[in-house]
Amino acid sequence: MAEDGREKERKQGGLKTMPFILANEICDRFATSGFSANKITYLTQQLHMPLVQASNTLTNFGGTSSLTPIVGALIADSFAGRFWTITVGSIIYQLGMMTLTISAVLPSLRPPTCSPQQPCRQASSLQLAVLYLSLLCTSIGSGGIRPCVVAFGADQVELQGDAGHKWNFFNLYFFSMGMPVLLALTVVVYIQENVGWGWGFGIPTVAMCLSIIAFVIGYPLYIKMKPGGSPLTRLTQVLVAAFRKRDVVKPEDPSLLYEDKELDADISTTGRLLHTNQLVFLDRAAVVVEGDIEESGQPRLWRLSTVHRVEELKSIIRMIPIWSVGIFVVTAASHSYTFAIQQARSMDRHLTPKFQIPPATISIFTVMTMLLSLAFYDRVFVPVARRITGKPSGITYLQRMGIGLAISNLANVAAALVETKRKAVAAEHGLLDTPDATIPISVFWLVPQYAIHGLADAFSSVAHMEFLYDQSPESMRSTAAALFWLAGSLGNYLGTLLVTLVHDYTKEKGDWLQDNINRGKLDYYYWLVTGMQVFNLGYYIICAMFYTFKPLEVAKPENPSKVVDEEVGAKEVEFSKVGT
Repeated sequence: MAEDGREKERKQGGLKTMPFILANEICDRFATSGFSANKITYLTQQLHMPLVQASNTLTNFGGTSSLTPIVGALIADSFAGRFWTITVGSIIYQLGMMTLTISAVLPSLRPPTCSPQQPCRQASSLQLAVLYLSLLCTSIGSGGIRPCVVAFGADQVELQGDAGHKWNFFNLYFFSMGMPVLLALTVVVYIQENVGWGWGFGIPTVAMCLSIIAFVIGYPLYIKMKPGGSPLTRLTQVLVAAFRKRDVVKPEDPSLLYEDKELDADISTTGRLLHTNQLVFLDRAAVVVEGDIEESGQPRLWRLSTVHRVEELKSIIRMIPIWSVGIFVVTAASHSYTFAIQQARSMDRHLTPKFQIPPATISIFTVMTMLLSLAFYDRVFVPVARRITGKPSGITYLQRMGIGLAISNLANVAAALVETKRKAVAAEHGLLDTPDATIPISVFWLVPQYAIHGLADAFSSVAHMEFLYDQSPESMRSTAAALFWLAGSLGNYLGTLLVTLVHDYTKEKGDWLQDNINRGKLDYYYWLVTGMQVFNLGYYIICAMFYTFKPLEVAKPENPSKVVDEEVGAKEVEFSKVGT
């Protein structure tokens, strides 16, 4: 019977699950990108929203979509598991897409078209309510999908015994995300601009439906980790126990702290966390005093925690400074899908005398560059770096993230310089007060800033996600992946705050972000963001220099256990010396 169980476990997980998981992610990303890439145009052209209101609406709901993953991750890690959280989240997302598609098809759910006889009229309260309902459903659905897909996929590789290739999975994951985005930014955006918004939203809606089917079909092949109970409860228990024992003397020998392998078995299947000499005030939660253990031998968890559980909390706290760097990265890039698209709309977009590309399609250069950079990184850079450093991944994910942050600064510099050039051409041709006119400057002047963003993403975004997955406690990996999206949420909200403050502060002094961008000062805004990014890079370098990687005890039947730290090496630890 046990042999049958092991045989079943061997048949689950591994690369054979990737087509189902990645098919889900590809269709989901295609749907999400086709749904979102050109939404600024839909709000301004179809619902007649002012530019700043439309931009803030999208960044607010983008922020909400990145905030709900925290709730979804806690549900997955606590009781539902990743598979069912992804499935239910996908269905809710599908409902949101269907609602917006219906609103784009029915004339009664959007304002009448502007004409000389019919002045532009903004959307009514009912029409906005339908819009907000659809965006809310997609935001809630994202909460189930985003934190779990990447952790679920990495579990299939790591738990099946392919942990050495885990770093390669994250490159594959982001590459798989890029391909459908490229298709959405070309085909779907073209359909939205030239065929109709019903078809433009309907195609991604069908793709999302296919992604759910593909994911569910692979159910028998997946390794499904048993939820380890609420991680939030465990972290709170450590804090409460440490506070209760704030006056207790901590033993100098950490081996005297409380450990219980059986209690931690479900939350440490790949190895237990070992004691570290940081945040030692939390160690008091693992000091045994009278009354901490029941007569049955079970610990009272609001009074006593194991070393593993204390180290879970320490790991999360240590990750926070580096995690927070991603907030400013998203803030700096948030204008790429709003203001930059409005810039593109004002420029010459003709590829031939009769064909011009939609403004949102210019974003393909970010995706194309990211895809090419990931392929180059995986096939050329890593093998070369591996020979020099001796590390399987070539360079550490902290080094990779630092390189990406440095590159991203150049994107904002390029954006500022190009905007200065665009306005100069507008002034030269007397078009400063004609915002709807096409300025005789090629839209391809925007390519450098988009391409640099793509190159930066290939380094920083992939490394950021890998860092959060690798350094988080095993039982909190959905929660850790949610932190990636939470950084995006806070970054979007910060972007909204920044845009609002700049708009309000400069309103009487030239208004940097007015609807007529030819008279605005977007270049000043880009220089402001550049300064923020320089500060962010300096902050990251300091955090990375002082970061301590988690030590993990990996028990093997025939060998002593190892404390594995892929970034700083590994050392042997006798199993009998740690724990009971």
